Amino acid sequence: MLRILLIDDTEKKVGRLKAALIEGGFEVIEESGLTIDLPARVDRVRPDVILIDTESPGRDVMEHVVLVNRDLARPIVLFTDEHDPKIMRQAIHAGVSAYIVEGIQASRLQPILEVAMARFESDQALRAQLQARDQQLAERKRIELAKGLLMKMKQCNEDEAYTLMRRQAMSKQQKLIQVAEQVIAMSDLLG
Repeated sequence: MLRILLIDDTEKKVGRLKAALIEGGFEVIEESGLTIDLPARVDRVRPDVILIDTESPGRDVMEHVVLVNRDLARPIVLFTDEHDPKIMRQAIHAGVSAYIVEGIQASRLQPILEVAMARFESDQALRAQLQARDQQLAERKRIELAKGLLMKMKQCNEDEAYTLMRRQAMSKQQKLIQVAEQVIAMSDLLG
């Protein structure tokens, strides 16, 4: 059963929406307005999906979405009456998984939530890949720096410096980046 944190940031009643979600087999935790500390609330209740119903997603809504996505990423579905493409782009950029304009029909809830969750999972996978590539690039830069320092210290060429680092890594059963960090630290120590 999916746990849904339902945020009502409108003056209209969300009773129909909540009833439709419960009828659809979802567990609904309801909040009224974004006056709550959304990241803290998400951390406490650990919902599977956050559903925000707002007439027009303003700066406060976007800030809450960004904070949740930064620290406690969850699929976020935004129901709104706002048609403005600029605001829609801002919401998607902030981390909204689905931006639904006009009307909440019970029959549409299940597919909307499924699409939002699939998009969220896809975004998370892309972020993980990007983070892994960033890490690899940072490690490669550190290895190149260590190689250059070793070339100066040992008066050797690039291949010889790399071979020295690989031998050290194998003999100490370490990763090449660990040896590179040791070379850099030693160079810093020796000045």
